[in-house]
Amino acid sequence: MTHKVAVLGTGKIGEALLSGMLRAGWAPADLLVTARRPERAEELRARYAVTPVTNTEAAKTADTLILTVKPQDMGTLLDELAPHVPADRLIISGAAGIPTSFFEERLAAGTPVVRVMTNTPALVDEAMSVISAGTHATADHLAHAEEIFGAVGKTLRVPESQQDACTALSGSGPAYFFYLVEAMTDAGILLGLPRDKAHELIVQSAIGAAVMLRDSGEHPVKLRENVTSPAGTTINAIRELENHGVRAALIAALEAARDRSRELASGKKD
Repeated sequence: MTHKVAVLGTGKIGEALLSGMLRAGWAPADLLVTARRPERAEELRARYAVTPVTNTEAAKTADTLILTVKPQDMGTLLDELAPHVPADRLIISGAAGIPTSFFEERLAAGTPVVRVMTNTPALVDEAMSVISAGTHATADHLAHAEEIFGAVGKTLRVPESQQDACTALSGSGPAYFFYLVEAMTDAGILLGLPRDKAHELIVQSAIGAAVMLRDSGEHPVKLRENVTSPAGTTINAIRELENHGVRAALIAALEAARDRSRELASGKKD
């Protein structure tokens, strides 16, 4: 028995998810896509052999609907879908800040909704996707969401009350690392290195450090201490980071991201 999945609003993340599902063994015939522009829909058809449909057709045909439109467009999309979505459809939302109750109030009573916060490393199959159940979502629904998003990285189940914190930490997280690499590259140039060499040094250092964090089982403090010799270069650099309040700034930044996620959930746009 086939299970059809539709990706609605197939932008970069939606396409990454689509591509990952195909590599994981999903049949193109079981995957539907929608896109705002007809030329985009045809591009997806040509690239992946999937079937472009309208949002209404997806609602009537697919067993699972993955909604990947921007948060500010979600209300309009639900208004379009609601008359055509039976209560046995699984709705998976990838919209930051929007709670499952937002969907449950607009769709047929009893519709199962799963909320997922993924991030842009889905584009290279290294996503961190955080999954939460709505009121009517069962363990089977969560497992199905994990199967889909597991095609592009790791998944983690959390209570929905923790989603805003996960958005701040993981959903926005790649941007913080890119920001840090940008600053370190500028520092390398200031120290006399060409930009390309500074970039290569920092990127490979970041990859190596990430693998050590993932695979060693050591606490980050222990790993940092292994690099920090008495009266050496590293401790002098760390002293300056502490003097400039970098740790406190990071904590404040993540709190600000969490608060903005909560504002989006409440409908505040500015």
